[in-house]
Amino acid sequence: MSEVYTGTRPVSDKHAFDVATLEAYLRQHLPGFSGPLNVEMFKGGQSNPTYKLLTPGQTYVMRAKPGPVSMLLPSAHAIEREYRVMSGLASSQVPVPRMYCLCEDESVIGRAFYVMEFVEGRVLWDQSLPGMTPAQRRDIYLEMNRVIAALHTAPYAKLGLGDYGKPGAYVERQIGRWSKQYVASITQPIEAMDRLMAWLPAHMPDSSKDDSLVSVVHGDYRLDNLLFDAAEPRVRAVLDWELSTLGHPLADFSYHCLAWHISPGEFRGIGGLDLVTLGIPGEDEYIERYCAATGFMTPQALRRDWNFYLSYNFFRLAAILQGIAKRIEAGTASSAQAVASAAGARPLAELAWRFAQRA
Repeated sequence: MSEVYTGTRPVSDKHAFDVATLEAYLRQHLPGFSGPLNVEMFKGGQSNPTYKLLTPGQTYVMRAKPGPVSMLLPSAHAIEREYRVMSGLASSQVPVPRMYCLCEDESVIGRAFYVMEFVEGRVLWDQSLPGMTPAQRRDIYLEMNRVIAALHTAPYAKLGLGDYGKPGAYVERQIGRWSKQYVASITQPIEAMDRLMAWLPAHMPDSSKDDSLVSVVHGDYRLDNLLFDAAEPRVRAVLDWELSTLGHPLADFSYHCLAWHISPGEFRGIGGLDLVTLGIPGEDEYIERYCAATGFMTPQALRRDWNFYLSYNFFRLAAILQGIAKRIEAGTASSAQAVASAAGARPLAELAWRFAQRA
């Protein structure tokens, strides 16, 4: 586990706020809250700053927008949606922290925020899972597969999330959304992104247009957005729901599978590693298990469209990283690692184009 991403640090000047004002607000709006309040900042997290709230009796987590709405890109930093989806999923098979309170009044501490349960556990940043046995690695990966299948089969309408996203044409709309976000975030032009913005909408397979396939999608489901039990291969909480919506489960699952195609040196991935020796399931087995758990389509049918989904998701990830690059330029990105992440936009766009050529 990288020390850069673990633990807490003092709150930086850029993300500081009046702690006494927050404490007064929580006394009024959070049942059982009692100060005095101390605040630290988690080291990870590039988009929405995440704070650890410590009191003598209990520890909480606070997620906040990085600044007033007027300074932020449209649709970015949607913490109110994170709060809603985790509240809805609380009674499902998807493990989420308990939500306590949401404040969208920026006059309180200068930005919107919400407070949730602090869940004890471990975040596993290195997808090769160093220090584990092959059996332990396999168990971690099978648990990840189980949880994403549970998310995609959760009865979202019964959970009060029936209007959590627009119905239909999810992949097409996402291509449009990330194309616009990329164009709004350009710092240096990337030729592969221009080619993909034209190619993707013209080459959508039938499965990507199937509007009967709808679920809550996480939008950034990967190992390091899961909090695992300290001792067992069990997910205690799925985190970072900023990009979640109602959407196409296969688009979400294939994003999760990008790890099999990214080498550890490029970004966080397991591409090129000896998975058999490590005990990590190969992509084919991983797809088979997901298809068996969800019943959406056969592994063979999904495989036929797989290169499109990988191209689409690498394009989307490149657009996200380009957005981070733009926020660095604007001064709103919230971690030192944002700089390194932003540099990944171009190679990921080029990888997306390679998969497009294979589709």
